[in-house]
Amino acid sequence: MRTAHVGWADRWIQRLLAGETVSFRPRGHSMTPVVRDRQLVTVTPVTREPVRGDVVLCRVKGAQYLHLVKAVSQGRYLISRADGRENGWIGRAQVYGLLVSVSD
Repeated sequence: MRTAHVGWADRWIQRLLAGETVSFRPRGHSMTPVVRDRQLVTVTPVTREPVRGDVVLCRVKGAQYLHLVKAVSQGRYLISRADGRENGWIGRAQVYGLLVSVSD
């Protein structure tokens, strides 16, 4: 999920990097049905290596996403939308948080 503003998640990323857990309502439909538009999500700082199937707050090619880890290979992560459309491969440094809950 991502909004029209490229830096939409800057404030959440800064808090995650400071060790805080954050909650917010992302906009968009790219993660439906996992996360629907404006559902409340809670994201924690990364304390373990992401695995296939995790939803992460990350940066791919300059854009910020709350998207799925589709594959893991040699310490890199393939990020995609819920429908499987791929955003690209990133390193661990571009993963800022792990989705832990979704609610209305």
